[in-house]
Amino acid sequence: MKKSEKLKGKEAIAARKIQRTQYVIAGGAVICILLVIGFFLFNPFVAKNGDTVMVYYTGTFENGTVFDSNIGGNPLAFTLGHHAVITGLEEAVIGMAPDTTKTVNISYDKAYGPYRQDLIQVLNRSELPDNIDPVVGQMYSIRRTTDGAVAYVRLVGFNESSLTVDQNHLLAGENLTFAVQFIGFAKK
Repeated sequence: MKKSEKLKGKEAIAARKIQRTQYVIAGGAVICILLVIGFFLFNPFVAKNGDTVMVYYTGTFENGTVFDSNIGGNPLAFTLGHHAVITGLEEAVIGMAPDTTKTVNISYDKAYGPYRQDLIQVLNRSELPDNIDPVVGQMYSIRRTTDGAVAYVRLVGFNESSLTVDQNHLLAGENLTFAVQFIGFAKK
């Protein structure tokens, strides 16, 4: 049996109504997605590059031992994107809202870098002033003869003629965990 022309017309009208409804729903979904993306990209209430932020933090090694904390002291203030703190800490704060906390694991490459053997050097003991008695583990500042810059080194060994110093940061090669509390934005 053939459908009547009248029935075909009603089916075509119904199909167009369904198609229009689908277009309206899809358009609404696209608008919602754009609004959410815009909110996260331009939200004045979350930290983003260029903002000066204040945080409390506690840094621990992988075994849970605390190596640094400013809890009970002054908040750390820094500007995101200016690389004043380790990369992993900056990345952790981006997107946080004031009065929120989070705990992040930061790999050594986003913390203080790898431990480098080439930063261990043997120097002539005569480079140490006569009035200083070397102490293994002690930090010293030395002026490099090549460029005059000051380098901070840790003495790892010595004998009558030489000093062995390590220019690596004390936390080089360490994966770290930071509990971060974003206090808010610093006044500019």
